[in-house]
Amino acid sequence: MENTILEVRSLSKSFGKVEVFDDISFSLEKGSVMAMIGASGSGKTTMLRCLNFLETPDEGQILVNGECIYDALDSSTHQEKDIRHKRLHFGLVFQSFNLFPQYTALRNVTLACELLATENSDYRTGRSRIISDINSRARNLLDQVGLSDKLDSFPHQLSGGQQQRVAIARALAMKPDILCFDEPTSALDPELTGEVLKVIKSLAEVHTTMLIVTHEMSFARDVADNVVFMDSGAIVEQGPPSQVISNPRESRTRQFLDRYLE
Repeated sequence: MENTILEVRSLSKSFGKVEVFDDISFSLEKGSVMAMIGASGSGKTTMLRCLNFLETPDEGQILVNGECIYDALDSSTHQEKDIRHKRLHFGLVFQSFNLFPQYTALRNVTLACELLATENSDYRTGRSRIISDINSRARNLLDQVGLSDKLDSFPHQLSGGQQQRVAIARALAMKPDILCFDEPTSALDPELTGEVLKVIKSLAEVHTTMLIVTHEMSFARDVADNVVFMDSGAIVEQGPPSQVISNPRESRTRQFLDRYLE
């Protein structure tokens, strides 16, 4: 479809004899938000790691903007030298922030962009301008997530919610096609969860394409355009939140939601 930005076709992944997920297929439209829900161990995080090339799928294909960037049957899509550039399609915000403790908030956001810029043929002659542009964008992003007063703060000087917002700004700085979140509030105290969800909601309002693994059901219902429920490595049900969360068709989905929302 013309507006499809991500297409996952029959993806499978195992670790030894342990099958994590099998024959998973779904698509994501540009500017939309997909929430992936399900019990721990259902394969959601491994799915994100496969999309970001932190794990290698055993079978299937991954397409971005109609281009096949991974095909288990095509060794030319497995080249290590190309993996870093393929990762640029995705931005991943981890559960536990993963900021560099020795760098300020601003430096955490600019570092990867500067490293990437060194590969630009214009970098040597235009270094000053390029670095200035990167710093300006980073400052704007930190302002966007409500941290304009924390540019020079180190991670240990920030709350968990603030660290996660720096991580979001860092992911956005790379201008990914798809922004992925792996349970972005699971490491936060309840009182800090709201500030992170508010930032994600603001990104949804400007049509940032996002794939969010979450246990925040009310948030998924309010923000997502589509919801995927995974169980035991399979997609049990997918559709709009009004169906999957508010009026699930599958008994397994109802059992999960009944237990989770008790």
